[in-house]
Amino acid sequence: MAEMEFTDDNFDEEVLRSDLPVLVDFFAEWCGPCKMLAPIIDELAGEYEGKVKIGKLDIDANPKTAEKYGVQSIPTLILFKGKEAGDKMMGFQSKEALKAKLDEL
Repeated sequence: MAEMEFTDDNFDEEVLRSDLPVLVDFFAEWCGPCKMLAPIIDELAGEYEGKVKIGKLDIDANPKTAEKYGVQSIPTLILFKGKEAGDKMMGFQSKEALKAKLDEL
């Protein structure tokens, strides 16, 4: 399964009410580092299926959620556990660094 698409409309349901931890990739179509990160996010979504929900949120299409969580530069990745925003990672992240964070969950 590929990563999910999160929006202002489905964020509460898919992220905050999720039984699984959730990794949200805040991105924009015009962002170069976001494009470099996309295949890594997609791979992790497959590797962690059933353990961690992984998805993307387009900040241009969904400004309310990005603003709510203080996303000022992209890519920004935020780990959510329950209703709480946990680790926030800004800028391009290697697959190894992301796996290390996900394995801590």
